[in-house]
Amino acid sequence: MPQAPAVTDRPLVVVGEALLDIDLVGESTRLCPDAPVPVVDERQELARPGGAALAALLAARGGRPVVLVTPLADDAAADQLIGRLEPAVRVLALPATGGTPVKRRVRAGGQSLVRLDRGGGAAPLDQAPDAVTEVLEQCAGVLVSDYGRGLTHQPGARRVLQAAAHRVPLVWDPHPLGGPPVPGTLLVTPNEHEVGAADGADLVAAALDLVARWEVPTLCVTRGGRGAVLVCADGTTEQLDVAEVSGTDTCGAGDQLAAAAAGALAAGAEAGAAARAGVRAAARYVADGGAAALARPVVAAPSRRAPTTPNQVAASATPDEVVALARRTQRRGGTVVATGGCFDLLHAGHVATLRAARAQGSCLVVCLNSDASVRRLKGPDRPVVPEADRAAVLSALGCVDGVLVFGEDTPFEVLERLRPDVWVKGGDYAAGMLPEDEVLARWSGRSVVVPYLPGRSTSGLVARTRTATHV
Repeated sequence: MPQAPAVTDRPLVVVGEALLDIDLVGESTRLCPDAPVPVVDERQELARPGGAALAALLAARGGRPVVLVTPLADDAAADQLIGRLEPAVRVLALPATGGTPVKRRVRAGGQSLVRLDRGGGAAPLDQAPDAVTEVLEQCAGVLVSDYGRGLTHQPGARRVLQAAAHRVPLVWDPHPLGGPPVPGTLLVTPNEHEVGAADGADLVAAALDLVARWEVPTLCVTRGGRGAVLVCADGTTEQLDVAEVSGTDTCGAGDQLAAAAAGALAAGAEAGAAARAGVRAAARYVADGGAAALARPVVAAPSRRAPTTPNQVAASATPDEVVALARRTQRRGGTVVATGGCFDLLHAGHVATLRAARAQGSCLVVCLNSDASVRRLKGPDRPVVPEADRAAVLSALGCVDGVLVFGEDTPFEVLERLRPDVWVKGGDYAAGMLPEDEVLARWSGRSVVVPYLPGRSTSGLVARTRTATHV
């Protein structure tokens, strides 16, 4: 029996709405002649993860594995966002509506002049996907990074978060449009505006009211450059001061505080110590340049999409690239299908099986026996066609999105790596009785059997060819 992962290997899970943040940075030295607004001469366009994605990226700096659970649409903004998170953060996508959220700031002289928002939010979610439930059952802690786009109101999300809150420490970074913290939440990190006491005069009373209403033990109320106030359910309070910092862009400081606090709790700290660690981390974040320090220039849409189909990768794709294709497909809610075989002397029966397999989902990966494994299975005279050529021919088919060559006698190891949703087998097997079923069950995969096209086989072709050669 495999050993359970060490505590330090258990991930921190961030749940919330991810945004793609884009800064249009330029210079402004004059006003527009037809309106009293500044004219910005654009110099650079920079993009970075925002919202819950920023919180996840900052949490990953703590050295613990991080998983982000977030609504994502199937669009270019999601591709850019994922590209800026992986491999530091594993992304599990939930259904989304209205496109991946994009937030654009126009900045000049170190100041934001205007912000333009577009995109949607979470689609209705009555039950969390199995992959999300599984990762929450195995995690060391949870951070809910609520950006008010509907996820924390969804019954399916709230059920799995409440179950997690009774197993591991859960930090809730709230939003005025979001749902209340689930029962069992250990620490809530609102800012003073969200508490309803921006002037600070009634901050403690307003915070205690929230503590009672939400039935949480601790609030860490953030106050920008004035640090934070720790308010506990027993009425005790503590001012958490920060040294003066020179940074001017505080965007994301609250995400850094919540991420650091969640990481500290996952490592075993008590709530007060975690809040203090979060305040210190937020001050360092602003001093180091804030969100702007994480931005990278926007380039043309990454080549994540198909040369010939929206999913397909080239025949020369590495195993990592094929597996990455599968992960992207699953994050977007698609179904990854796999099938396997030697595919030596590709014939009509092979093509029929491959087309039937591709019809089972959104992406088809062929697990191809290597030359060595074909020799062990078929004899010393096989394969007729070497593995590189067999992979190239398969990749040229419109129904095949990727090829993974494996050298073992069974596809168990390559299946473990790929983790498809559906495994397709051709022949007379009974579904549910395949040798691969035990492996598929580890991630809730399933098998499907499709019939062979009668009268077609590579062995028959080879035999006929040899007979014709000797005539």
